[in-house]
Amino acid sequence: MKKQTIELLAPAGSWEALEAAVNAGADAVYMGGKAFGARQYASNFDREEMQKAVYFAHMHRVRLYITVNTLVDDSELGELADYLLFLSNVGIDGIIVQDLGVIRLARQIVPDLPLHASTQMTVTNSEGVKLAAEAGMERVVLARELSLEEINTICHGTDTEIEVFIHGALCVCYSGQCLMSSLIGGRSGNRGRCAQPCRLPYKLVNEAGEDLLSGKDAGQYLLSPKDLNTLDILPQLIEAGVTSYKIEGRMKRPEYVAVVVDAYRRAIDSYLGGDYQVPEEDFANIEQIFNRDFTTAYLLERPGREMMSDRRPNNRGVLVGRVVKLDKAANKATLKLDKELHLDDGLEFWVSVGGRVGTTVTSLLQNGQEVAVAAAGSQVTIDVPHGIKMNDRVFRTFDNRLMTYAAQFFGEKAKRRIPVSALVTARAGNPMTVLLTDDEGNTGYGETQFIVEAARKHALNEETVRKQVDRLGTTEYELSDLVLECDENVMVPMSEINEARRLAVEALDTARLEAFAPMRVQRHKVPRDLVPAEKISRSKHALLIVHADTVAKAQAALAGGADYIIFGGDIFSSRQLPRQSYAEVAGLAQNYGKKWAIATPRIVKEGQLPYFAELFAYWQQLKPDAVYISNNGLWQLAQQYSGLSLWADMSLNIYNDQNLEFWREQGAVGATLSAELTMAQVEHLAAVSPVPVECMVQGRIEMMVSEYCVGGSFLGDLHQGACKFNCREQLFLSDRKDAKFPIVTDQNCRMHILNAHDLSMLTNIKHMESIGVGRLRLDARNYTNEETASLVTLYKEVLQGDREVAENLPHTTRGHYFRGVL
Repeated sequence: MKKQTIELLAPAGSWEALEAAVNAGADAVYMGGKAFGARQYASNFDREEMQKAVYFAHMHRVRLYITVNTLVDDSELGELADYLLFLSNVGIDGIIVQDLGVIRLARQIVPDLPLHASTQMTVTNSEGVKLAAEAGMERVVLARELSLEEINTICHGTDTEIEVFIHGALCVCYSGQCLMSSLIGGRSGNRGRCAQPCRLPYKLVNEAGEDLLSGKDAGQYLLSPKDLNTLDILPQLIEAGVTSYKIEGRMKRPEYVAVVVDAYRRAIDSYLGGDYQVPEEDFANIEQIFNRDFTTAYLLERPGREMMSDRRPNNRGVLVGRVVKLDKAANKATLKLDKELHLDDGLEFWVSVGGRVGTTVTSLLQNGQEVAVAAAGSQVTIDVPHGIKMNDRVFRTFDNRLMTYAAQFFGEKAKRRIPVSALVTARAGNPMTVLLTDDEGNTGYGETQFIVEAARKHALNEETVRKQVDRLGTTEYELSDLVLECDENVMVPMSEINEARRLAVEALDTARLEAFAPMRVQRHKVPRDLVPAEKISRSKHALLIVHADTVAKAQAALAGGADYIIFGGDIFSSRQLPRQSYAEVAGLAQNYGKKWAIATPRIVKEGQLPYFAELFAYWQQLKPDAVYISNNGLWQLAQQYSGLSLWADMSLNIYNDQNLEFWREQGAVGATLSAELTMAQVEHLAAVSPVPVECMVQGRIEMMVSEYCVGGSFLGDLHQGACKFNCREQLFLSDRKDAKFPIVTDQNCRMHILNAHDLSMLTNIKHMESIGVGRLRLDARNYTNEETASLVTLYKEVLQGDREVAENLPHTTRGHYFRGVL
């Protein structure tokens, strides 16, 4: 069992946010560079800024982690390798990584650089942590959907450091599994460019297009979660054994970083002091600085609709009062205050018609007198814009006092300096020496080239020396005390004293930095052959693979000519899959003389591991041709059962050759490529892959998998306990363009949102066959038995050359194969 340390980890998307995090008390900061990070729309840091950031953070005893958590294309591996060398050489304390190909490359070229498994890796159980640890990860950031109990079990079962999110925005989809932004707008979350379609309005409709929430108490932002806030339950997370407590917010202003870090710093320190308390002011400040309302997500329960900010997807501010009197002619309103109000506060009136109207408080009248502050319970008159009505609620979205408080944590005036003491010696016939000692006992020494000599005019004194040694304004230090040991009537030129001070500061910097983070081995060689040469010979025969989730559908696929059946996994067509169904499909495949494989779910929680251990033992007896692994923890578990051939499935986000090599080394017999790849990228990977590759060619691409279920939450009253919703009722999310995205619920009550249109590559499958894609997958889980049989027959005829097609099936999409992603 690892010795627990507690690290408060803060975000920084700008230099001011970095200062705010450090000065407010963060133990570590994570930020991104100009490439390969999952927040490409933050300001981020170039190399020069990053070098300065390492120096600043380390001088103040704060670790610095860099996000390298996007999927990387083979064409980018050279740039990535150079970037990894830079990060290692500059002294970054660790990188946060999603792509297992990046992890493999990093271990080869910068073996001393610590690696952290990003939440984008979708680690949902202890076996996933083990896989990450064996791949070289020192730390794992768990999926945000885990409960306190699951986190506790994982922490106490591993020596690997565990990191969890404690505050900030939540993704409604499991991180690393979301293709919604990618498929709708071409901006991939896996590539750091999420357009946040989850924050847009949707209607919940049936097949007839009827709005099922019309007239009900529900908003339109059905995929927009509230913000995570764990101040109330932080002691339970600490007692669970978590190492690092992560605040989300690299897109946030420095004031946000300052206020949130400040509050959590005090909270952690109060726990460590033996008396956990959070002042009401900290709760209020956290709420005011930014909120969509708050939730503890899945840490305590499965909250259903109570987790969602369905009426507003952005900052809602804090309710400060209501309009109790209105003078429309003068554009003035009298407010009854629930909270204190200040001049220069920003307000929003939630009006009955037109949504929200904003204003800034430029004048506060109380009893006819101008005031700067009005207390809760009082009535004040302010200027208001048109459209305000009686009884409108008033929310403060900008708190002038809080922003002033937050501003003390960043900027030149906020600089926190390190106290140093100086011992200066000036003995005739010797150089003058300056010895600086910091608050930890580190020292820096400097001396003059000038030899101390008798004074001709002005002899040295303490005031003169102090004035020069105290010139530390461009450094991180401040002079706390000075001792001068000096012969009488001697002199040293001011320029020489300054130079000795400069040398002492440089030496102290080196000593202080080395004491905190010793310099690692400098590496500069980028490997030449990052990507193997493409193979000249290509496969000329592709198998038609069909993913079925019922026995009847598997039979329909085999009857239609399928070469290979994948069976099970996340089931869309029924609520459960009896164990004997696997044996039935095995028998069907044998009767047709075809091969078959078993699929597994994308998400597997800690409590499900014993169940899957039993299943693997059972599957082992059935001798399938392969088991498709969709959850990284199941890979680790499955390897314990000899005789099972393992296939790396699409949800593992296989995007480059290094990733393919990783899974080959793990024993994979093949891999299904990411749905975000273009045809050109697929052609390249098919030509260099060390294992056979498969691509999806027909079916609905999954855009999201979520622990949250919109049907159960808004139609089944899930938040009240047992869900009363009929999962078999077909639901859709309808967006502003009237696109309808099917919602399906799997056997574990997880919601899957599918693309509005089927993927169809019918006209391109012969080309895909010719470029070496040996397996073409048709996902039949959202089809009927009849549709499955018809589609399989059609694809098989085209593959065999028995039918020619001029165009793809109607109302379908070619996905990313010809448009790619940003």
